[in-house]
Amino acid sequence: MDKKQFRAESKRLLEMMINSIYTQKEIFLRELISNSSDAIDKIYYRALTDDSLTFDQEGYFIKVTPNKEARTLTITDTGIGMNQEELESHLGVIAKSGSLAFKQENEAKDGRDIIGQFGVGFYSSFMVADKVVVISRPLGSDTAWKWESEGTEGYTIEPTEKAEVGTEVVLHIKPDTEEDSYDDYLNEYRLKALIKKYSDFIRYPIKMDFTSSRPKEGAEGEFEEFTEEQHVNSMVPIWRKNKSELKPEDYENFYQEKRYGFDKPIKHAHISADGAVVYQAILFIPETTPFDFYTKEYEKGLELYSSGVLIMNKCADLLPDYFSFVKGMVDSESLSLNISREMLQHDRQLKLIAKNIESKIKGALQSMLKDDRDNYEKFYKAFGRQLKFGVYSDYGSHKETLQDLLLFTSSKDKSLVTLAEYVSRMPEDQKYIYYASGSSAERIEKLPQTEMVLDKGYEILFFTDDIDEFAIRMLMNYKEKEFRSVASGDLGIEEEKKPEDEAADEENKALFEDMTGLLSGKVSAVRASRRLRKHPVCFATVGELTIEMEKVLAAMPDSSGAKAQKILEINTNHEVFTALKDAYANDRAKLELFTSLLYSQALLIEGLPIEDPVELTNQICQVMV
Repeated sequence: MDKKQFRAESKRLLEMMINSIYTQKEIFLRELISNSSDAIDKIYYRALTDDSLTFDQEGYFIKVTPNKEARTLTITDTGIGMNQEELESHLGVIAKSGSLAFKQENEAKDGRDIIGQFGVGFYSSFMVADKVVVISRPLGSDTAWKWESEGTEGYTIEPTEKAEVGTEVVLHIKPDTEEDSYDDYLNEYRLKALIKKYSDFIRYPIKMDFTSSRPKEGAEGEFEEFTEEQHVNSMVPIWRKNKSELKPEDYENFYQEKRYGFDKPIKHAHISADGAVVYQAILFIPETTPFDFYTKEYEKGLELYSSGVLIMNKCADLLPDYFSFVKGMVDSESLSLNISREMLQHDRQLKLIAKNIESKIKGALQSMLKDDRDNYEKFYKAFGRQLKFGVYSDYGSHKETLQDLLLFTSSKDKSLVTLAEYVSRMPEDQKYIYYASGSSAERIEKLPQTEMVLDKGYEILFFTDDIDEFAIRMLMNYKEKEFRSVASGDLGIEEEKKPEDEAADEENKALFEDMTGLLSGKVSAVRASRRLRKHPVCFATVGELTIEMEKVLAAMPDSSGAKAQKILEINTNHEVFTALKDAYANDRAKLELFTSLLYSQALLIEGLPIEDPVELTNQICQVMV
């Protein structure tokens, strides 16, 4: 029998196929099963217009059969089959797709989709096989044909015998190498796992024989092996079922089966979209943070299916970074796939889906915030930091999307509040949304800078995440109310100076100028405080950079050493100020000592490092003796 040669361009494409088009060898099984599903679909379409044909779906199936002794893997289908001409056309010319042509001819019929849009999927077989044999008998014919090839050197076609209509693809599996274990593709449980991973939702049964053991009848203590045929795939995916048929536990079981997490989802959204792009999706909001969520190793993304066949494990383009915690899947028949079906050929459809999904996620979170506050707060404790990163990233371009989802601890009762809730209960005379930053709510409560704001009866938002102030600076304001730190040089609530205050300021001007000189390079000024009530000293800041921002930036590997512009404020009604005035008038050395101690005290209050701890302890000893 004469061997026929692939066309030159097809031969080159086959070499690429074997070596580089697919990123994983295991994909071959997905491609062959998809082709088998297509072949059965073609009989279904034929039956729609041919009264002599009846299509009973239960009579159609795909079977996967490994043979370790012969080192073969056979994929059998009961589909439409191919004659000599079709074998020549579809398998002799790579990228010639019978499925694509058939799809174009039958586009308008009942919504079923032919998966195989390219004729190259079959050739992924040569990644794991050194010889491939195709035996096929077409519908309506008693003659079968055998196509055989060992790769790029060509192929043969000859008549053969086959009892039933359909196609068998027999792969002669390569021997193992140091780099690859081809034996995996002869292991029934490994094959089952691959089918579940990629082809679980093919709409026809995928069958395999499994060998098990059982007690031998009439022989106590002895066992016998037996072979049992099993359906491997689920066939009908949960996302194609009516929502009314499904219970919450069905979604939870799907979440566990797909290994989206070890927790339970705190909320799910089941989407069926029928518009510019048709797709179904199930999205889950997890209850707990994955251990690697805030690391570089974490991969965001949703599973992406095309007509029930898994295309990508994690399609990152479907989720914005600030919703990267969302798990789930999307299935669409509208996607344009590249030659390997592992990547998208055009991204317009994907962008439409992603935009819709973003809106659905936001809607689900808003609904939970409104109707299930306890669970929303549980979610927020796990992933609120990511929402704040979303506000800060991309120069604040997502702030309108995210600002109403943010929560902050309130000074009012230490509960979490939204910005809308804060603004709704602001007194009429309050100009700003006040906030204070620190490592914990307990530490923030004790900050001297909060005294005046709290005395006015104003609520303070406690910022305890290092991202908080950066995110708020991107927001700038909320409902026309500007954010203002309690450490700001101008709180907007300072009482007007009385004549006696102005006289006191003038009287103490020289003292504060002297102290400013002693702290040159450390503070920009020393001044009397209008905000302090009980505490003797605190820092105020001017400019864009706050003390908490300084600490965050200092902790970064590429820190530029940026410093907040600090003002040392002194409580002139505190006993310490009396001692300061006395030292200024009578003891220069003591003034220097007290100035240094007050500066160190302000550093400690803010959680900033002391420049010289040994010197501080010596100064304390000087005061004690």
